[in-house]
Amino acid sequence: MFELTQGWGIVVRGLMRGTAVGLVPAVLAMVVLTGCSSEPEPDRPAGGAKTAAKGGTGSAGKGGTKRAEKGGTKTAAKGGTVGAAGSPCALPVSFDLAADWKPKAVKDDPEFGLPKQGLVTLVCEIDAKLAGNIGFLRVWTGGGSDDDARKALEAFVAAEAKSRDKVAYSATKAGQYAAAEVTYLNTNEFLDAPKKERALAFTTPRGVVVLHLGGLDSAEHEQMLPAYELAKKSVRSA
Repeated sequence: MFELTQGWGIVVRGLMRGTAVGLVPAVLAMVVLTGCSSEPEPDRPAGGAKTAAKGGTGSAGKGGTKRAEKGGTKTAAKGGTVGAAGSPCALPVSFDLAADWKPKAVKDDPEFGLPKQGLVTLVCEIDAKLAGNIGFLRVWTGGGSDDDARKALEAFVAAEAKSRDKVAYSATKAGQYAAAEVTYLNTNEFLDAPKKERALAFTTPRGVVVLHLGGLDSAEHEQMLPAYELAKKSVRSA
């Protein structure tokens, strides 16, 4: 259902770029009727979003970026944190956020429940809109302390992007935790073009945590990488 909703988002953008502007309200009405409140909000333009800067993995948010190691991705400067008790999303871990990235807990829908991919359930969406980008860093949690992070990540990707290409897994670190990471091209038929996505999974004493970065398209994804790197490197027990 998430893929279908995301597809409507692509249709709406296509109409807005073309001449059939009069059809947009009807399409929007259909999106409202087919969506449900517990599903992930698609990576799409929203009112008031600033125009994203062009050009790879540049700055992410007002705080700028830290210098990266040679050949690596820049890391955004810290603008906040999420995950600890009292934050918008209470998580098994906490991590730093780039400036103007806004976290919001995902509400359980009484009819459909929370979205689930493999072992994990969507619990938090961190919106990049106010930082000038169109996309989310999403946090999924579930399973137990003895679950294998790599297997959990494979199950997540199989459900998240049923049509995909150029899938590459690697071992890495998420703060203090050993982690598995994946990059891939989402080739969903409703997309204008294949787009880059990536996800990270690690196991904590309170279960598996998956961080997933999408984006409206590959350009938006690249621009949001410094914020993803900040989150990845700053993970710690909540």
